[in-house]
Amino acid sequence: MEISDLFPFPFKITLDTTAIAGALLWSLALYLGFSPVGEWVTQQLNRWFNFAERSLYTSQAEFDRTKKGRESQNAFFASLFSIFPFLIAGALCNWGVELGLGDSWGITMGLLACVACGIYELGRRDGQV
Repeated sequence: MEISDLFPFPFKITLDTTAIAGALLWSLALYLGFSPVGEWVTQQLNRWFNFAERSLYTSQAEFDRTKKGRESQNAFFASLFSIFPFLIAGALCNWGVELGLGDSWGITMGLLACVACGIYELGRRDGQV
């Protein structure tokens, strides 16, 4: 049974798995290489979520009663949504590599970028201590 058998109308979904894998590897590499930027994006999203949610409450007592749980939830969503800029940038990097070097180089260059950025991040954190 294929996925197209589940729908009453004919369609064909094609997924380029090498492009997806390459884009995700590049995203991971960029997230590791630019981790201070990722932390900054997470903080800004968390601030914005907390500010936007404050306008939903009319009672100060209700706002204060549920503050701890909401702030934890907003921090979780901020960390989750902070990866989207890196996913977009990773897809663009992978597209550029595949455009310049060919389709078979996306995953290879993504792996090399992950290793290089991982080593850079380890050295950066070691230098902070």
